[in-house]
Amino acid sequence: MGSKVLATAVLLMCATVATVGQARRPRNSSLFLESLTGRDSFEFYCASCHGSSGMGNGPVASALKTLPANLTVLARRNSGSFPKERVASLLRGEEPGLAAVHGSTEMPVWGPVFRFLDPSDARVKLRIENLVAYIETLQVK
Repeated sequence: MGSKVLATAVLLMCATVATVGQARRPRNSSLFLESLTGRDSFEFYCASCHGSSGMGNGPVASALKTLPANLTVLARRNSGSFPKERVASLLRGEEPGLAAVHGSTEMPVWGPVFRFLDPSDARVKLRIENLVAYIETLQVK
């Protein structure tokens, strides 16, 4: 009787591990950032092009056909009001005329990338909200 209980427990544990393993996408540690803070996300995903200061002078900026936007002047260019929803929409890939804004579509649209790396819609939404809030802090007067 003890061996039947042990066998059942082992089978149940294997089935649980298999189910959990299939439910989660493998996370490539070089692409996935666990932190959801805006600053961390910006440094990890955006700074290589836009620079740590957001001025469009990241280490790979000169290698791009179209220079990255200076994110520090978004409010200034919008009559002093930070265009929070538009920035979020651009990051999600929902903004019509994305090519016109960037001159090309070289900039990754992070919403789908974040959803691929982390299938939790709530975490993706929070990551984008925090990233937008951080970009807002970069604005110069």
